[in-house]
Amino acid sequence: QVQLVESGGGLVQPGRSLRLSCAASGIIFSNFRMGWYRQAPGKQRDLVATITRAGTTNYADSVKGRFTISRDNAKNTVFLQMNNLKPEDTAVYHCNAVSRLETYNYWGQGTQVTVSA
Repeated sequence: QVQLVESGGGLVQPGRSLRLSCAASGIIFSNFRMGWYRQAPGKQRDLVATITRAGTTNYADSVKGRFTISRDNAKNTVFLQMNNLKPEDTAVYHCNAVSRLETYNYWGQGTQVTVSA
């Protein structure tokens, strides 16, 4: 059974930082492209960042320079370091795992991030 379990969300003030984690089980983690997506109330789910099996990263323009995605294949975990958070970063953040050739696509339940003074 595949599980992606996010953690690390919470309520923070603008300008502060959070680090999200996503622990994967039931997959060969190193074979998957991992990503973070977010969904604000009433909006579609949008890409935040992805990291390939080789470690190549890609970011949404809105988070470039503030967020960093990384992975630890030994711990089957992907991270999202979020710095200088803004109120518009408020959303539920979901972890995503996509296999080679996109044969399999898995999602986590999400973790809430709220940025407010």
